[in-house]
Amino acid sequence: MSGHSKWSTIKHQKGAADAKRGVLFTKISRELTIAVKNGGGADPDMNFHLR
Repeated sequence: MSGHSKWSTIKHQKGAADAKRGVLFTKISRELTIAVKNGGGADPDMNFHLR
């Protein structure tokens, strides 16, 4: 029975979840990078964009 293995199902579910997680981490990483560049440093006490 083709396409009925447990690993096949897990692989497709994990692939979809990993893709969503990757998009989220990329978005957060980009926002942090821009906040550090525009705010003047990586110290949250001095850079209000990081709060």
